[in-house]
Amino acid sequence: MRKLIYLLIVTFSLQSFSQELNCEVIVNAQLTGNENVQVFKTLERQLKEFINNTTWTNKTYKSQERINCSMVINVTDYNNDNFKATIQVQSARPVYGSSYSTPVYNYNDKDFDFKYLEFQNIVYNENQFESNLVSVLAFHVYMILGMDADTFSLKGGEEYYAQAQVISNYSQQGSFSGWKLEDGNQSRFILIDNVLSETYKEFRQVLYNYHRFGLDEMSNDAKEGKLSIAKSMTSLKEMNNRRPNSYLMRVLFDAKAEEIEDVFSGGPTVNISDLVSTLTRLAPMHASKWRNINF
Repeated sequence: MRKLIYLLIVTFSLQSFSQELNCEVIVNAQLTGNENVQVFKTLERQLKEFINNTTWTNKTYKSQERINCSMVINVTDYNNDNFKATIQVQSARPVYGSSYSTPVYNYNDKDFDFKYLEFQNIVYNENQFESNLVSVLAFHVYMILGMDADTFSLKGGEEYYAQAQVISNYSQQGSFSGWKLEDGNQSRFILIDNVLSETYKEFRQVLYNYHRFGLDEMSNDAKEGKLSIAKSMTSLKEMNNRRPNSYLMRVLFDAKAEEIEDVFSGGPTVNISDLVSTLTRLAPMHASKWRNINF
């Protein structure tokens, strides 16, 4: 009986503290000309353990509910413990009634310089700057969590975005780029500031409507799902009129452009002539994709 109770306690504990992410981490050091140096392999292993084994929220995730994501770190130069790099962060979530996973977050962070000594402890403190390495990774973890939650419920990612902003604020004390207003209009500072701003409120509404009433509906009624996706895209016109060529528009279409092209190039026919012209205005950098959409 005691063994049974102990087993139940252990099982419950493992379920209660299951982590949130299933993250593939790759450290690519080809551009340094020394990609086989052991420090890069150690860094890759440590970061994978750090991201996947840290408990980032107070919510319980079953193993099948963990968010699939990836972080590809491209090291361009290093000297002792100083690393110059970029990081490509992507995440996806499953679509109801299908085996398809839809891309949600796709962010190319070009300001990722950091210090790292092989085997150093990598620890996240939610209220204190530890290192630029930890801050950048933790920031993107909370952006992944926030955007994923926003696709399931309207403004469901609020608490995660709030923590991303906390990280952005306390990381400004360092000398690293990407955390301050003056670091340009495509920085981490701008990203989280815009996501939380009422000026760009349609962005989060679209994350919800596009996924819940669009993609998730397509297994029940493909035509209705496509119409909902078209409607959600059209709702971005107001945001674009308010702030033309905003960074959030680019972030959204970096993740969704190819999928939108595929959705409207097959399946039941819907009238999308207005959609194509709208997409061309919203995201002219993807005009070649919009031209491929079949009516």
